[in-house]
Amino acid sequence: MRVAILTISDSVSRGTHKDASGPNLRERCKQLGWDVIDESVLPDEPAAIRDRLISLADAASVDLILTTGGTGLGPRDSTPEATMEACQKLIPGISELMREEGRKKTPRAVLSRAVAGVRGRVLIVNLPGSPQGVVESLDAIADLLPHALQVMGGARHD
Repeated sequence: MRVAILTISDSVSRGTHKDASGPNLRERCKQLGWDVIDESVLPDEPAAIRDRLISLADAASVDLILTTGGTGLGPRDSTPEATMEACQKLIPGISELMREEGRKKTPRAVLSRAVAGVRGRVLIVNLPGSPQGVVESLDAIADLLPHALQVMGGARHD
C-alpha cells in the first residue's frame, strides 16, 4: 500500500515544536509493510489542508492518506472539516471504530472529531496528533484498510 502522511500542526509547521506523531506513524506504517512515499507538514489552515488532500488524491500516486493532528476541540483544529470538503464519500464506521477502541484506554477518545472518507480511489483517514494515539488509532483500523481499498477498486465484499 502506498501511503502519504500529512502532519497538521501550527507549531510543527513553524518549527517551534518537533513532530512526534508523524515519525511514529511512518514507523508503524513501515512495520505493517506499507510504503510511505510522501510526508509533509501543514499549519491548521482549512483551505491548505483541503487543497493538499485533493492534490495528493487526484495525483493517484498514493492509495491511502493518513493525517495526524487537528482533530480535537481546539480553536484552530480544522482537519475534519477540510477532509470532509475533500472527500466524495464519508466512511463513518472507520472513525467510530477508532473512537470505540480508543475509549478502552482513555475516555477522552470520544472527543476526537476524526473522519474518514474517499476521494477517487484514495482513502483518507484522520488520526489524532498524540504520538501514542496516532499509532493506537491506526492499529484499530489497519486490518480493514487493505479490504476497503480493494472494494474501492471494484472488488466484492465477499
